[in-house]
Formats: sequence, structure tokens, C-alpha cells
Amino acid sequence: MADGGRQRRAYIGSFTAAGGPGILTADVDPGSGALTVVSGTDRLPDPSYLALAPGGAVLYAVSETAEGAVAAYRVNGDKPEPAGRPVPVGGDGPTHLSLYDGHLLTANYGSGTVSAVPVRADGTLARSASGVLRHTGSGPHAQRQQAPHAHQVRPDPSGRWAVSVDLGTDSVRVCTLKDGVPAVHRETALRPGSGPRHLAFHPDGTRAYVLNELAPTLTVCRWDAAEGALQPLAEVPVLPGVPAGDAFPSGIVVSPDGRFVWTATRGEDVLSVFAVEPDGLRLEATVPCGGHWPREIAQSGGFLYAANERSGDVTWFALDPETGVPRRAGSLAVPAASCVVFG
Repeated sequence: MADGGRQRRAYIGSFTAAGGPGILTADVDPGSGALTVVSGTDRLPDPSYLALAPGGAVLYAVSETAEGAVAAYRVNGDKPEPAGRPVPVGGDGPTHLSLYDGHLLTANYGSGTVSAVPVRADGTLARSASGVLRHTGSGPHAQRQQAPHAHQVRPDPSGRWAVSVDLGTDSVRVCTLKDGVPAVHRETALRPGSGPRHLAFHPDGTRAYVLNELAPTLTVCRWDAAEGALQPLAEVPVLPGVPAGDAFPSGIVVSPDGRFVWTATRGEDVLSVFAVEPDGLRLEATVPCGGHWPREIAQSGGFLYAANERSGDVTWFALDPETGVPRRAGSLAVPAASCVVFG
């Protein structure tokens, strides 16, 4: 049970355009990790990524469409209830969102932008975005890097900064908000053609790991929260002997105790386990993801969850506390599954 005896919940996003159910609410069994669907809503097109407000009473979702929007839902009961109408973000194809400095930020892949939508005191959203940051640049990959493609935006552990990861420009931008408008503080270049997709911070706040979709690799970085500076240190493969173009990394999670990093890779359809060392990462094992095309992974309690988009399921794995290696424990059918968050 969660705080106050309330049943622990999972929220699952999916692509309605590919037959997904929209947003599902599921109960979480704390002993087995099993998910049991309670309810759902399909009122928002393609809610591919979700985020919970602190306290878990409000759920936010992107609408990954050409028009691009975000929506808020009350989740105090069994069924997500809309808390206002969807809000346009002024960007194309938002793929990620997070809360930062009183705003909901979205990374808009299609337009290569980051948008900020003010969040009211009751968790509802303002009627429009307060500002949009347009990324500039390109990369050497002819098909994927002709223009910017913001794929993720998230706060750093200190809460002072927001970092925006751009697959199209091979860079990470450290940002702030100025009068509700995202602004670049510093941009860090990564290896040309690596195609960074998502970034995860180590819980000690001094390191960050950038997952590269086009490489396929992880870039280990030093993070200086006082200066808002990201410094690449090393790049390690997520799979041994697999060249770029055959595997496409997607999701990354760092364990709460900072001992392990897990990644998901589409194409090869595997989960990789890394042990965190003082000077980098050591690949410990790879295991099948339990489906096809794992778009995102999440960790809750002693379990790891993979949202397998093309096989249409969410698979959960028990985690070995000593080695971090996942062992398949069950799955739930969810057509066009895209992400899982826990509250």
C-alpha cells in the first residue's frame, strides 16, 4: 500500500492512433509487481508520455500529435478525470514532459522545441504556453538529423536547472525559465551522430548518463549543479558487438541507491544492466525485454517495467538486489504501450 493505506497505482500511456487504449490506471501488487487494470480514458489522442505531480493527485499527459498538446487529470479515484481542456504547446509531436519551476515543460520532437505551460496552484494548466524555446542545429545522420529533435526535458536533482536532450543536434541544453520562457544557459555537444535521446541523473547529483539512440551507447557525464554544466567523460556501448543502425536505445533508469543503470534497446529488444563504478559503468548482463520494441522502462520497488510498443504489452521483472539483473515475472496486454509511471 502507498502512504495512508491507499493502493499503489500505475498509469500506462499508449498510442491511440495504433490501437492503444489511451491512459490506463492499474493496481500494483507490492509482492509480485503484477499490474491489474482498474480503468482508463481514451479522450486524449496519443498520450505517449505521462508525469505525476508531487503527491500524486494530478497526472499530466502529452498528446504526441502534429498539433501538440498537454492535459491534466485528477487521479484521486479509480478513473482519471480531466482537469480542464487540453492545452496547445505550440510545438509538433511532444514526446516528453516534466514539472519545473511552476511550469509543465514539454520536449517537442517534430518541431525541435521546448514549451512551458504554467501550472496553477490547484494543479490545473493555464490556457496556453507561456513560452517556447526553439533549438537550432543539425547532425551528420542524413535521415534523422536534418533538423533539431528535442526528445526529453527534465529538471536536474537540485531543481535549479532543466535539461533538454536533442537527438537532431547531438547536444544537451541546460535551461532556465525567464518570465515563463525557456532560455538556454549552456549547451553541451556530444559526439556527432550519437543521437542523444534521454538522460538520467545519478541520485548523488554529480553524474548523468545520456542514452544515445543512433549510436547505440551511453555517455557518462559529470554534472555540476552549481554552474549548470554537463561534461562528457566517456561513451560505452549498451550492447556488445551491435553496430549503429541495428539497435535503437530508448529508455534509461538509475536505481534509487545509485548502484545500477538499466537501459532498453529496440530492435534487439533487450534490457541492459550496468554496475555503477567510481570511474564509469560496467556492463553486467543483457536480458530479453519480454516483448517487441521497448519504448520506455520504469522502476518501482524491486521491479523493472518495460512498455513494449509493438508487441502491445507491459512486462515486469523482479530485480536481483545483489546484481541488478532482471528476471521476467509477468506481463499485461496493452496495445501500443509507450510508458509507465507510478504513484
